[in-house]
Amino acid sequence: LQHPLVGGVILFTRNFSDVAQLTQLVSAMHALRDPPLLVAGDHEGGRVQRFRDGFSLLPAAGRIGEVFATNPDKARQLAEEVGWLMATELRCIGIDFSFAPVLDLNYGISTVIGDRAFHRDPTTVFDLAYAYMKGMQAAGMAATAKHFPGHGAVIADSHTDIPVDTRDFATLWREDITPFRRLIENGLAALMPAH
Repeated sequence: LQHPLVGGVILFTRNFSDVAQLTQLVSAMHALRDPPLLVAGDHEGGRVQRFRDGFSLLPAAGRIGEVFATNPDKARQLAEEVGWLMATELRCIGIDFSFAPVLDLNYGISTVIGDRAFHRDPTTVFDLAYAYMKGMQAAGMAATAKHFPGHGAVIADSHTDIPVDTRDFATLWREDITPFRRLIENGLAALMPAH
């Protein structure tokens, strides 16, 4: 971790036994260097929440998208509150950022994405992701949107295969890239590409 080409660490469930141990681990990693390593977690909510015991169980983004269908204002408020809660809990133990929010569109094709996506509509995804990002920022955490340029329209799991999206660029730009572009225009700090 002291090698000059290493800039950060991502923690997984296997690195976690309890909040005290995780806090100590993060503190020890930060103390190794100046400036300190960046410590991250993949903690978006739903089935991708690396730390559970001692943390609030966060809803999958798709649950917030379901609320949007009947009450957009309530969904935006919920997205902001979940973003704030996630970021507050991680910042309290020293974790610098989480790979969130998910900006993929839910086409009902990708089992890897599924309910991790807020919605199918790019404008709705932007609205909810923007609120989520504002909550993260209010808690002192920068947002890292994923999975650029969009993973929702492919079947293959990019953790194990190489997915190929055969749609034309105009469609990708109009649909999948729109939430990323709009969030960048509104202060997004970082992107995580599809694996």
